[in-house]
Amino acid sequence: MRPRHHDRHKLGTANWLRASVLGANDGIVSTSSLLLGLAAANASHATLLLSGTAALAAGAMSMAAGEYVSVHSQADTEAAALAEERAELREDYVGERHELTDIYIRRGIDAALARQVAEQLMAHDALGSHARDELGISPSSRARPLQAAMASAASFSIGAALPLSVVAIAPARFLIAAIALASLACLLFLGGWSAKVGGASVRVGALRVAFWSALAMAVTTAVGAAVGRL
Repeated sequence: MRPRHHDRHKLGTANWLRASVLGANDGIVSTSSLLLGLAAANASHATLLLSGTAALAAGAMSMAAGEYVSVHSQADTEAAALAEERAELREDYVGERHELTDIYIRRGIDAALARQVAEQLMAHDALGSHARDELGISPSSRARPLQAAMASAASFSIGAALPLSVVAIAPARFLIAAIALASLACLLFLGGWSAKVGGASVRVGALRVAFWSALAMAVTTAVGAAVGRL
């Protein structure tokens, strides 16, 4: 008989996956859209390189700042909730044990067993038990602002570097097509990979990311072309 292994669910990767995909997708779409708009407006090669580099730097800093502020707000909320729970445990330990017991009973555990589980868990780690089962806070899901900011900036920079590198090496007459095709190919891969890691449909994930990204690039290209005619 083959030994049984614990199931490996995909939900544990959701937070880092969301941040990484969002950053890389933003880097590709925003930078390629900017470059396509400028190229359609007949901007010079030097202007494209300068604008793309500025977009990479500004976008990475914006992503880092936004993610840091957002996740820090979450961390502050978690810290306040834990401080309140710690005070409640000091003031009414028995009442908090009854509260934890009620949580387990509502989840379908027999009342006697629920009381036993609550007593044993609180004897081991009272605050951790309430943080996990009452507040929904666990060590693996705790907000980490600096880590989130650095990850977002890095993923955005990697994404933005792709269309910028195409501008640096592609011939001028094929520039618009090269940027669009390279960006969409990477976006298809990114959408499919994130869907696979998350356990969703690879084809649906890839096409969803590519469709909306293509729409954004098409609109920006059309605007650039219109302005370039003025």
